[in-house]
Amino acid sequence: MSGALPPPNKVFVGDCLRTMNGWAGQFVDLVFADPPYNIGYKYDQYNDSRSGDDYVQWTEDWIDQCARVLKPTGSLYVLIGDEYAAEIRLHLKRLEAAGSLQFRNWIVWHYTFGQNCRTKFNRSHAHLFYCVGSAALAGKWKQSAPPFTFNRDQIAIPSARQTAYSDARANPKGKLPDDTWYLRPQETNGDFFHPDQDTWVESRLCGTFRERVGWHPCQLPEALLERIVQLSSRAGDLVFDPFVGSGTTLAVAARLQRNWLGCELSTDYARRARQRIRHSHTTGETLKTGQKEKGIERGKPKKKAEPHRSPHLRSPKGRGKSGPGGNK
Repeated sequence: MSGALPPPNKVFVGDCLRTMNGWAGQFVDLVFADPPYNIGYKYDQYNDSRSGDDYVQWTEDWIDQCARVLKPTGSLYVLIGDEYAAEIRLHLKRLEAAGSLQFRNWIVWHYTFGQNCRTKFNRSHAHLFYCVGSAALAGKWKQSAPPFTFNRDQIAIPSARQTAYSDARANPKGKLPDDTWYLRPQETNGDFFHPDQDTWVESRLCGTFRERVGWHPCQLPEALLERIVQLSSRAGDLVFDPFVGSGTTLAVAARLQRNWLGCELSTDYARRARQRIRHSHTTGETLKTGQKEKGIERGKPKKKAEPHRSPHLRSPKGRGKSGPGGNK
């Protein structure tokens, strides 16, 4: 399939499958996808209540397109909840067998401020699948020189050998984080991690957090994307998000001096996301939104801080808080 190279630093409005279908292949350095989870969220345009079979087929189709536009030396990340994680993992296995991708990690993001359930364990995690392009399958390669971008030193953390034991054998550059990313806001004053721990501390975004925009039902913390963008891309690389939503991925990419590209079904979301991306690019800072700007007044909880909660994730009496659910 042939097509044109899209201009960088642009958010395309429309269906991501149709949009990607018109593009050339193998030009993106990093893909991060946080799709709708098919759990009944009320988005601006998208229907988040498909049949299971339809959702799985749609998911496989857009993953195939993402794999097609990814460079052989690129990286692909897919964030998803429990409901369809198994189906996505099986499809990634099929793509690896076909020589399109190599699967690297099944990462679990454990967060606080999840939904409070009454008749089952509280949900406090999401699944993050990390793959790299076909160059990793082409033959043997040295761990010191992988055929994909892996900026280890950008995300390395002090190891226990360094902090607890002062072991001279420890790598002075630290260790790589584990594949469980454990994020607890009560243990930090805004730092990404404590120097004496191998866990990453950053909560999911609640409606009252200043980083949270007031116009989108789902939003990821920028710290989550910072780790991914820093690890799997370099300045000037192209970062693509097929589900732009509130613009988190592209705002981080712009702030870290990457080129960016995205698709968004909603005209309104795309317009607001562009404003957020421009702010990050021009100021180098995360956009902050006060409670007053979001219509939230202390002592007057008439306006919910997190509207459009998924009925699928609510507790039987509707009192639970929803977890992250796609379209950042």
